[in-house]
Amino acid sequence: MSQLLIVHQDTEIGPQLVQMVKEYTGHESELTRTESETLFSVRRRAHLRPRVLLTQLAGDGLDGFGLAAHLSEMFPGLQTLFSPLYPASAQRMEISGSKVFPEPIDGDRLVATIERSVRMLPGAPDFFHALDVLQMCCLAGKSGAVQMVTGGQVGTVYLRAGELREAEIGSAQSKEALAEIASWSEVEFAYDAGLTAPAVSLDEPWHDLLAEAVAERQRQALPEWRR
Repeated sequence: MSQLLIVHQDTEIGPQLVQMVKEYTGHESELTRTESETLFSVRRRAHLRPRVLLTQLAGDGLDGFGLAAHLSEMFPGLQTLFSPLYPASAQRMEISGSKVFPEPIDGDRLVATIERSVRMLPGAPDFFHALDVLQMCCLAGKSGAVQMVTGGQVGTVYLRAGELREAEIGSAQSKEALAEIASWSEVEFAYDAGLTAPAVSLDEPWHDLLAEAVAERQRQALPEWRR
């Protein structure tokens, strides 16, 4: 039984990932190239019960966010890992436990993340760190809205061409809301490319805004006399 679905369009890298996973984890993988091919494969092979999806974020006939959302409905508890097209050197923030793997893929980190994901209990939430999601969306040049949920809280961040343009959570907006959302270490998220910001209050580069948000949450965590 395949524990992993790997969706990758590079004819060399895809098979290499399958071989690496088998060699270092012992798990079998199903390799596909597009969204339609992946959905056809899982529907045709009823015995497939994948625990992990490793998918490119975008490609010809491939929307990684859409595919992950679709498969999560079919396989509750599916853990998703993303491989975006931007290089690893473009990342501005190191996220502990990141589930994002730009190329060149860090093989040791990928294997460790797969092993951890396979051991998750059936039906476990597919959690991401909010910063992991936002950095990925910005570097991938996404426009639209990312809605994130943690506990009973719901936050939404709006993007335009890879830049953060608005954030809201409850009655809080702009930098106050972004600072709160950036502190969330376990979120489930949904992306909607069709939504636009009701207002625009953020106009600094995305990496500066996220760094400021992290610093603000750290400041707020200090005793009042040290702020």
